[in-house]
Order: sequence, then C-alpha cells, then structure tokens
Amino acid sequence: MPIFEYLCEDCGTKFEKLVRRTADVPGVECPSCGQKHLKQELSTFAAHANGGTKSAEMPVCPSGRCSNPGMCGFN
Repeated sequence: MPIFEYLCEDCGTKFEKLVRRTADVPGVECPSCGQKHLKQELSTFAAHANGGTKSAEMPVCPSGRCSNPGMCGFN
C-alpha cells in the first residue's frame, strides 16, 4: 500500500495519505479544510548515506554459537 504525499491548493496544507486501492485516490480530501483541490507531491524518504550498520554496533550472541550476529533467537 503506497503512501502518497499531497499539497492542498486551497489552504497550503501538506499531508500524507495511505491509499489502499487506486480507486480511493479521487476521494482524498484535505484534513484541514476538507477540499479536494490537491496536488500530489513527490515522496521523499530517509536514507543512510554511509551504506549500512557497522559490525561494532551489531548485538553479540550471548551463547557464542551464532555465525550471523543479530540474527538468532538468543539476542
């Protein structure tokens, strides 16, 4: 289910809306003023530029039996 970002052209409110079906898109209203004069905005998301988690930040398995830290049921 995509999350769409909208800008209300009447009052300027920016908001996000979880849309379950594409048929629901025309029924989206501004939560502030209730109008349907909306402009769909480009969605942005947070990304980490460093590329991943450092191994020093990974949890250590207390049993010492895991070959893949952080991926066992003992953590």
